[in-house]
Amino acid sequence: MLLYHKRVGELVTRSDPEGRPTVFSRLPAGRWVAVGRLDINSSGLLLLTDSGELANRLMHPRYEIEREYAARVQGRLGPEALEKLKLGVQLEDGLAAFTSIEFMEKNAGAEGANRWYRVVLREGRNREVRRLFEAVGARVSRLMRVRYGPVELPRDLPAGRWRELAAQPLQRLLRH
Repeated sequence: MLLYHKRVGELVTRSDPEGRPTVFSRLPAGRWVAVGRLDINSSGLLLLTDSGELANRLMHPRYEIEREYAARVQGRLGPEALEKLKLGVQLEDGLAAFTSIEFMEKNAGAEGANRWYRVVLREGRNREVRRLFEAVGARVSRLMRVRYGPVELPRDLPAGRWRELAAQPLQRLLRH
């Protein structure tokens, strides 16, 4: 299994008719399957495996594997919006909620009108983080996945690079 640090502007697809860069063009030879996706405007942790069965298991909502993101949101969310995001918001494909949402105070003031939040989901629907924030009138200006289950994005892994997942984190992930 590989860890990949996806860059903004890359697609999680084998090929793009428009010729945009894909994560697969940067990987070693092999038949890699992405465990979930990140949209073109998102960055961060992407897991890849050579087992379609394992990828499907790790993505299936039944296993409720947490996905954690750092989201830069324009403006500060009020208590009502935060509560709504935790209790659940009706999206076009059903009810969705963050299992946790925390304001990242250490970045307060550093981004002007923007605020950083750390959010956790237990499923990975299409653009779910962005759609949840939009449902309470907020806009995500930057989104980075920092954790998938017990596997965290290594701080020393540059964007656009990959490495093999070490045995111990892989075993923790498989136990999920």
